[in-house]
Amino acid sequence: MSAAPTTPVPRRPREGAVRKPVLYVIASLGLLVMATPFLWMALSAFKTKKDLTASPPVWLPSEWTLQNFRDLLDQLDMPQYFLNSLIVAVLVTVCNLLFCSMLGYALAKLNFTGRSKVFGIVLAALMVPANLMVLPLFVLVSQLNLLDTYAGLVLPFAAGAFGVFLMRQFMQAIPDELLEAARMDGAGEWYIFWRIVLPLVKPALATLTIFTFLGSWNNFIWPLIATNDPEKYTLPVALATFANDPNRTVGGGNGMLMAGSLLVVLPVLVVFAVLQRHFTQGIATAGLK
Repeated sequence: MSAAPTTPVPRRPREGAVRKPVLYVIASLGLLVMATPFLWMALSAFKTKKDLTASPPVWLPSEWTLQNFRDLLDQLDMPQYFLNSLIVAVLVTVCNLLFCSMLGYALAKLNFTGRSKVFGIVLAALMVPANLMVLPLFVLVSQLNLLDTYAGLVLPFAAGAFGVFLMRQFMQAIPDELLEAARMDGAGEWYIFWRIVLPLVKPALATLTIFTFLGSWNNFIWPLIATNDPEKYTLPVALATFANDPNRTVGGGNGMLMAGSLLVVLPVLVVFAVLQRHFTQGIATAGLK
């Protein structure tokens, strides 16, 4: 007596095939929410006064114009403010890359008395809110007569605890045997650091560059209290001063603020675009460190 034919059980769709579209939708919605303010700012920079004061608000300009940028350049010394921000951000970034990588190398690969204590101080510094350091830094910079100078804007942020921690964690993944082999060949510590270690931690350097440049470029509180001379204003301080100016017109003033904000954002986007490959590589390999 032959067995009754069995009905084939339908296969369930793979869990990943269902999960991926859902994740894509969620990620797209999140991207839309985060990008909406930036898109509004970028489009408003090219709007006329009529579009800026329209009710209800309009997204796309009815007439594209560069008048906001022209008015901004006429009323504010934007090249000088841009140069100030660029000088400060570049110097702070270079100093952090140099000093944080040097200290990170020492904490990760050199044996010296008190190394664990120094690393404990770095961890403790990470827990201190940045706003609590503003008053002591101001008193110190004031006593050194560095107010209204580039040095006063750069030196307090020439090295950061986060950068030291980041570089130390990445450099710990470098095999000690590689460095010992270089020492046996007669290489000095500076040669090892510069020619062997730094090329191996490019993702960490790119990550530190992006975070440091972004933080310094957008820094507002410290340049505001450390500069009284308008010639030393950075872009965020200059735009905030202009925003609080009662003499600016409402519609045109808002358009100039949007144009200035767009100019502030563009350099950060350029830096991220240039270092994006190394940055994403650092994120992808972070779990392997």
